[in-house]
Amino acid sequence: MLPWEDDVEIHALKKRGWSISRIAKHTGRDRKTVRAYLNGERTPGVRRRTAPDAFERFEPYARARLDEDPHLWALTLFDELEELGYDRSSQTLTRQIRTRGLRPACSQCGQVTERANAIIEHPPGEETQFDWLELPDPPASWGAGRKAFLLVGSLPHSGRWRAVLAPAMDQAHLMAAMTAVLALLGGLTRIWRFDRMATVAIAGSGDINPAFAGFAKHHGVQVALCPPRSGHRKGVVEKNNHTAAQRWWRTLPETTSFEAAQASIEAFARKQDGRRRLTPEGRTTTAAMAEAETAVLRPLPAAPYPVVVEEARAATRQALVSWRGNRYSVPPELAASTVTVAHRLGDTHLDIRSGATVVARHRIAEPGLGATIRDTNHVIALNAAAMNAVNTVRPHRRKERIPPGPAARAAATELRGERTRGTATVIDLAAYEAAAQQRNYLP
Repeated sequence: MLPWEDDVEIHALKKRGWSISRIAKHTGRDRKTVRAYLNGERTPGVRRRTAPDAFERFEPYARARLDEDPHLWALTLFDELEELGYDRSSQTLTRQIRTRGLRPACSQCGQVTERANAIIEHPPGEETQFDWLELPDPPASWGAGRKAFLLVGSLPHSGRWRAVLAPAMDQAHLMAAMTAVLALLGGLTRIWRFDRMATVAIAGSGDINPAFAGFAKHHGVQVALCPPRSGHRKGVVEKNNHTAAQRWWRTLPETTSFEAAQASIEAFARKQDGRRRLTPEGRTTTAAMAEAETAVLRPLPAAPYPVVVEEARAATRQALVSWRGNRYSVPPELAASTVTVAHRLGDTHLDIRSGATVVARHRIAEPGLGATIRDTNHVIALNAAAMNAVNTVRPHRRKERIPPGPAARAAATELRGERTRGTATVIDLAAYEAAAQQRNYLP
């Protein structure tokens, strides 16, 4: 095998009129080798195979199978070729596929990432884009499990975005979070755009979910869904999701409470309004464009949509339930049990249920105050239950003398009797009498 440097040299010497014998003597190569490279019979940098190519007879089958199915696993193809007599390893097959270029590019999948993208115009007040952002490993104090969720709403014309934290992505939490996001954005556009999430669209058909349709009609907006496999249609909110994940969530301290995190994301989103924007009229900022866009937004309805948000909560031993940074009392018999907190948007009170029964109703305190709201009857009942427990049950002292009681002594007597009966020896007195009769002297 000649390297490219030697191949270039022998061609240059041939151009200068050197004979093959002279070139071979000068380079230290065989004349047949020099002649083969000069005639193009051999390729520089490629070693001539001394053994027959074991894959050559299998190449037509592999090429045909990969033409039929560009996503066919190499291991699946390896299984098929083994039945046809292929005796090399799966690693060798993978290398042959790559070296020979047998796997074609999938034209259908290539349309998603390699197709041309149209420039979409976003007039002011035309559209609001919404999307959920999953937040893995939230702080343990949130009690949210392995994931929390952030609903992000974006105005694509100005680039302004706002976000609201939620413990779940069900339909009730979606509507409640959207109500809060719309208030932060400052009004309603003509269209809401979503991907095909199950809480908005019926899976498979693409029709609007009837329950969500009522929410949209309450606000007087149209609902637009991204075409199938075209999530980039709402690219503005997708980019804002990426910004929130990498610049806010990634650096959020573990000690941050749920309410403090909500205040933090609102402050971070407002700071993003200072981004510079380039328009045909010149340089401006997101804040300036958003201020002009807000003027054409429609106001929110006077009364929010009456959706009921329900969340499961565990009551403490003091019969208190935590909800949005405050604590609310329940009857003492529900201490250390699981209850459901229900709140209808727009109401000034919340209900706490055990099963289907409402066991407590409280006026809602400002979220995050750390206040404790207790019903007077709950306080009296809890104190009575605690005092009754103290009067009837006294805990044991560490050095208290507690001898065995009647039951323990009876059991011990029974055990001793069983041990005596089991180990008693029976003595035959006749043997002693015979020995005494035979003894006629004193010892």
